[in-house]
Amino acid sequence: MGAAMAGGWLAAGLAPGRLVVVDPRAGAALRPVLDAGAVHLEAPGGEAADIVVLAVKPQVLDAALPALLPVLKESTLLISIAAGRTIASIEAVLGARPVVRAMPNTPALIGRGITGAFANGRVSDTARASAEALLSACGPMEWVGEEGGIDAVTAVSGSGPAYVFLMAEALAEAGAKAGLAPDLALRLARHTVAGAGELMIRSGEEPAQLRRNVTSPNGTTQAALDVLMAEGGLGPLLERAVAAAKARAEELSRN
Repeated sequence: MGAAMAGGWLAAGLAPGRLVVVDPRAGAALRPVLDAGAVHLEAPGGEAADIVVLAVKPQVLDAALPALLPVLKESTLLISIAAGRTIASIEAVLGARPVVRAMPNTPALIGRGITGAFANGRVSDTARASAEALLSACGPMEWVGEEGGIDAVTAVSGSGPAYVFLMAEALAEAGAKAGLAPDLALRLARHTVAGAGELMIRSGEEPAQLRRNVTSPNGTTQAALDVLMAEGGLGPLLERAVAAAKARAEELSRN
């Protein structure tokens, strides 16, 4: 995810010399960023940073934070995309600082993600604008009013791509059981999900209206929706799924 974001910043015009990448085990995902002239170091050093993006796995965040102290100044903005790690856990290691906690999702890898973010009270308007510009490089971003809102963002958009992939998987399996060749059913499901998503973005209409546009009274779509929208159907099922993901995110944030 960090490599995807860095690639988006460079594509948007950030001068490579202004980007320092710190990763002692840089993999293939970082190669385009490094080839663009960004600096790669095994440990941070040099001039103090204006912005530090913490794009690491949550379980290694505590080990990574102390090494950043030499390049931090009082005004350095920290942007964390370490899932489940609270601002308080960062401040416990680095002290009270301007911190933005963000939750992108995997479509950011192709520039089609969306990010939810929360800024603590030490983030100035200027720093907030900088964070918004950086986080928007891989897709739109939205601010939430309290840090706990990030857990709900995680449950909806952070984990949401997996829900959509499961729907495509289930739709393809259903198509195969209805008599289609499995490879054809998969292609139909894949393009149906992708096309419907793109239509939602481009049309600007509410999903409910788009659903009504497709549904003829007493037609085939209505027959299917009667099943999906029945008591205990897709709506209540997703509500329980999001609630379970949110509860788990809250649990991880407390650890």
